[in-house]
Amino acid sequence: MMYVLSDATYFLVYYLIGYRRTIVKANLKSSFPEKNAVEIRLLTKKFYRHLCDIGLEGIKGFTLNEKELKRRHLILNPELADHYFDKGVSTISVPGHYNNWEWGSLSPGLQMKYPIVGFYKCMSNTRVDIFVKKHRARFNTRLAPLTDTSNTFKDISDIPHAYIMASDQSPTNLKECYWIDFLNHHTAWLHGPEKYARRYNWPVIYVDIRKVKRGFYELKLVLLTENPNSLPEGEITRLYTQHLEKSILQEPAYWLWSHNRWKHKRERA
Repeated sequence: MMYVLSDATYFLVYYLIGYRRTIVKANLKSSFPEKNAVEIRLLTKKFYRHLCDIGLEGIKGFTLNEKELKRRHLILNPELADHYFDKGVSTISVPGHYNNWEWGSLSPGLQMKYPIVGFYKCMSNTRVDIFVKKHRARFNTRLAPLTDTSNTFKDISDIPHAYIMASDQSPTNLKECYWIDFLNHHTAWLHGPEKYARRYNWPVIYVDIRKVKRGFYELKLVLLTENPNSLPEGEITRLYTQHLEKSILQEPAYWLWSHNRWKHKRERA
């Protein structure tokens, strides 16, 4: 019944409201200049159908039980991360806003040995923020505000945790960001994940989320580096963007195209 509601929501959001449709089409056209108008239109519609699914799946996640979460958001190789937990070493995981990222604070704590720390942007409505935080932190997860990232690392860095840092948002600090080519754009990337990976020299793991069918996802952990300080500056971010781009190119409709991702332009010297 939820997906029947999602189909109805798609009609409302795409045809009647046209939520961010101009941004979505512009992003898709500039990312895939080889695609014609018909292909872009079909891709746009598929994105909105998926977006409506994700929105309702996020709400459903508040009440999904442990068995259903593990069945629907399955980590294929948790042993990759558990290996470092057994050694007493924390890890930094870098997913993207691709496929179902909404359950990313719920399912890992049920399938990995690590206690989970997820960073999130606080909501303006305090009551809603408390409600969402409570329900997304049900299973061995601690949610920390993005504004308190540095202190969060300091407070618990002596105890092994898996830190989840979604890294494909548009950065606000353009002086410290990394500029890397991505989907046919010169793109600004957050410096935070690489900054903390280097500070503590913890392994960095990319989370590749694949959609098996409607409501079912498989997550594959991919080691980007075991020793961040052995790599040149910016290389961790480059490896992340390389893997994320590969994921998106396999099924473009499942990335969050409604973000105004390329609003920043690099100033020329």
